[in-house]
Amino acid sequence: MRYLLLYLFFLISTAGISQSTELFFLRGKIVSPVHELANVNVYNLRSDSSTTTDENGDYSFFVMAEDTLKFTSVQVETKKIVITEADLTKSILVTSLLPSVINLDEVQIKEYKNINAVSMGILDKPAKQYTPAERKLRAAEELHWYSPILIPLGGMSVDGMLNSISGRTKMLEKEVSIEKKEKLLQKIEYQFGLDYFTKKLKIPAENVKGFWYYAVEDTRLVDALKAKNKTKASFILAELASKYKELQKTVLN
Repeated sequence: MRYLLLYLFFLISTAGISQSTELFFLRGKIVSPVHELANVNVYNLRSDSSTTTDENGDYSFFVMAEDTLKFTSVQVETKKIVITEADLTKSILVTSLLPSVINLDEVQIKEYKNINAVSMGILDKPAKQYTPAERKLRAAEELHWYSPILIPLGGMSVDGMLNSISGRTKMLEKEVSIEKKEKLLQKIEYQFGLDYFTKKLKIPAENVKGFWYYAVEDTRLVDALKAKNKTKASFILAELASKYKELQKTVLN
């Protein structure tokens, strides 16, 4: 009986050893948030063998149960996994890898306010900043009273002459004027707000924008707004509001 037990123990031990030393052809796949999954190195620490993934993150080679696989690449963090018996029964062993984090040195951005086109001698004075409408007008090259003989010599462009003759220049000048008034209207709304006109100046809400267009024709108000003198502008607005309401009464009567 004792010999029989020893014999059974021997068979079980032999079966266990043969199972643990059996090679399996493993098909694996890595997944990661990074887009580049090719050329990730898959290294078997036991057998000292390795392979690399393709562009889809797939790889394959022979392994045993309890083998340790090490995944390394510049685009992913290094990771180790131990192959289990259950892993060997899977059609594809999927391993998730985290993106590699690269720590950059601190970058300091220094602003050199004194370095500009004027300080470097490129310009004699700061360049004028043109609005879109002003750029169109400048590009139109308003007619200068040069002799047509100078046109071929660069005295003026043919486009400039045609623009002036066709009246396009005047149209662009009007566009610049409208653009400036729109900016003044924005300044009025931003500095005072709608409630100032309805509650303080007692102008009906439906007439407020009409009053703004009326007010920006006053050069005193325009100068006060450009100078950001809100106190002066408020006095002028109060005066203009009284005149505007009187005009409204006259129109209605």
